[in-house]
Amino acid sequence: MKKKKRLLGGAGLITLVLFLAGCSTKPVTGSSTGVWDHYIIWNFSRAIVWLSNLFGGSYGVGIIVFTIIIRIIILPLMQYQMNSSRKMMDIQPQMKALQNKYSSRDVDTQQKLQGEMSKLYKDAGVHPFASMLPLVVQMPVLIALYQGIQRTSVLRSGTFLWMELGKADPYFILPILAAALTFATSKLTMMGQAQQSGIQNVLMLWGMPIMILIMAISLPSALAVYWVVTNAFSVGQTMLLMNPFKLRAEREAKQQKKRDLERQLAKARRGKKRK
Repeated sequence: MKKKKRLLGGAGLITLVLFLAGCSTKPVTGSSTGVWDHYIIWNFSRAIVWLSNLFGGSYGVGIIVFTIIIRIIILPLMQYQMNSSRKMMDIQPQMKALQNKYSSRDVDTQQKLQGEMSKLYKDAGVHPFASMLPLVVQMPVLIALYQGIQRTSVLRSGTFLWMELGKADPYFILPILAAALTFATSKLTMMGQAQQSGIQNVLMLWGMPIMILIMAISLPSALAVYWVVTNAFSVGQTMLLMNPFKLRAEREAKQQKKRDLERQLAKARRGKKRK
């Protein structure tokens, strides 16, 4: 299941790059037609320009505020995804036990494994693909943001700090920062897991940051600004809603309580044998 999620995530990012490479460059205005151009891209562009004017005419600040607003809007979805991930972590021992029980690779055994896994997910109230929801939601936002900037002259030629928003960061500072924050988000998420497997963790920990770095280097710096803000938001959100240090402490407390109970039971059994 985790492999499928990573493949879907990677395929989504590759699709994003290919889509952006073939995007229209025709200017978007209030007279643009079509649902995508008129109702989505034009309103994205107009919202960013309005926010920029509200905050002193800085288009970079406008993008930052716009990104924060988007993240607040999808916060309930992110919280649902995190709650589902936490439940998934809690049932990892049962999942591992089922995988060991149905370890044979024949079709019948694998069908039994899938059936038992589905039952386990249902009983625990877990949706295995819940972690993909934020990616599905944010993909159109990224595409619309890219097109809104590229097809709006004032945004495309706008500057922020040392960058021209319609062009890539010449010093690679924001792409590196975006990749570092992506790494931090993945690392914090992994730290909260009850069980970890080596190769899967390496792929999760390094794969996404590398892809973000490559894309942020080659795409307009406005998207790098978006990635930096959204990943910084994710780090804070993870620490607030799914703090790995708190999860570890809770898990260790449960394990200690279980060990204490086992020792008490063993001591009681020895006492009965002496009598």
